[in-house]
Amino acid sequence: MILYDLRCKTGHEFEAWFRDSSAYDRQRKAGAVLCPVCGDKKVEKALMAPAVAKKGNRGEPNVPQQPSPEAAKVAEVMQMLRHLRKQIETNCDYVGPKFAEEARRIHYKETEARGIYGEATKEESEALKDEGIEFGQIPWVPPHDS
Repeated sequence: MILYDLRCKTGHEFEAWFRDSSAYDRQRKAGAVLCPVCGDKKVEKALMAPAVAKKGNRGEPNVPQQPSPEAAKVAEVMQMLRHLRKQIETNCDYVGPKFAEEARRIHYKETEARGIYGEATKEESEALKDEGIEFGQIPWVPPHDS
């Protein structure tokens, strides 16, 4: 097993384990190595410090550590957020920067009730809350194939 420090094109750094260096090369070429933060497939090896044994530990084999439970949980959450994004894009209307305006129109029954998504400023979000208009905010992660 080999541990690589990796970096996506947007600068997120993370670690990943591979059976050997050729396994990393095959998986990267196949687009199977993804950034756990943004889902980017354009991943490269980051600069790594060599593993140098301490003076008293020379000759002892390096025992690879397992990926942390936190890193696995982050990857799981990112996958769930990507799934949620796909569901929203499939089942709701994109209204872009007119989200607050359209949410008001739906709330006050000036237009048909339906699922919408888009962008709102912090001020627009606060105003919607003050008016009692229910909406949710989710982290909008890049889709898998970005």
